[in-house]
Amino acid sequence: MGLLLEFFLCYFIATGVHCVHQIQWLPCQFTDEHVSLNNEGHVETQLIHRQAMLQFGQKGDTPVNPHAITFLITGSKLDLRRYLDGVEAEQLECELRRYSTEGMHIHWPSQEAKDYNRWFTCTLKQDKGLFTVTGFLRHPSNEPPPGQQDYRSWPAIADTEILTTSVAMVTKTQTPSVKATLGSQQRLHCQFGIDHRGANTTVEWHWQQRGERTKLFSHCSRTGQIQGSGVGKKALAGGDATYTLPFTKMSSEGTYICSVLVNPLFGNQDVVLQIEEPPRVSLNVGPVLSVLDGTEHKVVCEADNYYPLDVEINWYEQDPAALGQRVGAPLPKMLQNILLSSHKHNQDKTYSLSGFFYLKASLKASGRQFTCIVSHKSLRMPVKKSFILQVEEPTSWTFYLMVLFILAFLLVVLAVMLSALHTARKKSKQNKPY
Repeated sequence: MGLLLEFFLCYFIATGVHCVHQIQWLPCQFTDEHVSLNNEGHVETQLIHRQAMLQFGQKGDTPVNPHAITFLITGSKLDLRRYLDGVEAEQLECELRRYSTEGMHIHWPSQEAKDYNRWFTCTLKQDKGLFTVTGFLRHPSNEPPPGQQDYRSWPAIADTEILTTSVAMVTKTQTPSVKATLGSQQRLHCQFGIDHRGANTTVEWHWQQRGERTKLFSHCSRTGQIQGSGVGKKALAGGDATYTLPFTKMSSEGTYICSVLVNPLFGNQDVVLQIEEPPRVSLNVGPVLSVLDGTEHKVVCEADNYYPLDVEINWYEQDPAALGQRVGAPLPKMLQNILLSSHKHNQDKTYSLSGFFYLKASLKASGRQFTCIVSHKSLRMPVKKSFILQVEEPTSWTFYLMVLFILAFLLVVLAVMLSALHTARKKSKQNKPY
């Protein structure tokens, strides 16, 4: 019945329903460690990269690749594949490592007949950075830990050995890298699962940047004590430790670390938050710039309030005949006489920069389009701002001289007429009989 149900679940993949059991195995890199003391008494670790397979199945299954180390994951209450969001095996990067408990031995509640455990971690990353999942693999053993610093005497693993394991704990983040604008609210995802109920779990969030580390939140399930805010207590009961950052500031940049402790296991997921504020682009001229032939004007393209620092400003010009021509139009010409201002530091720690040039107007340049293009890592597409140049021919000086002469003549005529009128009125008064 179970196989039949699984068949029908997998059948519906084609219609968009994800089959959680579609991945049966994954090629992995097993990063083994050889730890020793050098001549000065310091611990040295040599990393050895070995071929391995992560295989899902039952105890006693034949390995898919008999020439590699096989980590056979058998059934438990945690299915690692449920945390993979339906991605294909080709989209996953898999790394296996040993996990040290520093010689600590704690009885795991779902323990098998064997008294002890050897621990490994399996980290699965989506190749485009959409999520990171870490599973803790428990391999039951009759051999007790050698004491403190167990990593100094790891048990040897043969090149074709089969290690039968089960998943004891899982941590995951769907936001390994976050790009945020200033003043936005961000949810930093963190999820965890444990293979038994009632585990004594401690969940914490820390912020770290340039060596500074600050605790943001802490919750202990045994005591119920909470320090800080940002994570919902009810959500924690279901394995959701997502942290809410209500208002991003420039000081919010850094690495946010979600850690889950269930002795002897300590898992964490890093969330890197970067502030990216897009520039506001403007020109100091309107859509049409009307100037006289032979005059010179300073044209400025301003990129304001962007972050981080790097921004690129370029100016281009295009002939009028090419405007609106989709096929066969010549490419815009990049201007070479561009000058850049120094970076301006704003109060909110963003930056501003201007790219400008001096435009000497000529009649042959009339109708050309000038475009400023600003590129920045926060922009999916560069920002473009354009204007059309209109150059007018200055009026001849002889025209102004003629107008001035006419005005002077009219003023003289007006003065003569006013004088004659005044004389006529004066004579009229003298000849009037009393």
